Amino acid sequence: MASVVFFRAANVGGDQTFQPGKLAQALSDFAVVSVGAAGTFVVRKNVNQLKLRAEIWRRLPFKPELMICPARDVLALADSKPFCDAPTGKDVGRFLSVMQKAPRPLPRIPLEQPAGGPWKVRIIAVSGRFALSLRRPGRKNIYPNAAVEKLFGVSATTRNWNTIETICQILMT
Repeated sequence: MASVVFFRAANVGGDQTFQPGKLAQALSDFAVVSVGAAGTFVVRKNVNQLKLRAEIWRRLPFKPELMICPARDVLALADSKPFCDAPTGKDVGRFLSVMQKAPRPLPRIPLEQPAGGPWKVRIIAVSGRFALSLRRPGRKNIYPNAAVEKLFGVSATTRNWNTIETICQILMT
């Protein structure tokens, strides 16, 4: 079964830097495709998650936190059209946070940050280990990943929904 790998806190602020394209080439036996610079990979071959994690770590000078998901889970989430009722436009961004594990217990959704004022991040849905959010840009930017980690108490990594759509296109070809 194909997988999607999401790195957490890599290629950000000069820490845990690497070249995703070179890593994808090094993992060519698994038919890996690099998506962007943040450390997002589509793994087309069927490979055990433990083996995949070990192979990634073996090729890097650091051990990044990795969220590895079955491709079918990412495709199913995208097929559910999770943002169909959400506001759109250049003033609202759509994001997916992949959590290390599904949060328990699940709080009442939607959740907003900051609480009690005009929201900058609104978590609109949680499906397993996926949290879907909206973000309004502004002077006091709050990034969805910080909100998800704070509200659910688990580590996560966040991508723009455009990246998830690109992942789905790669998986469908």
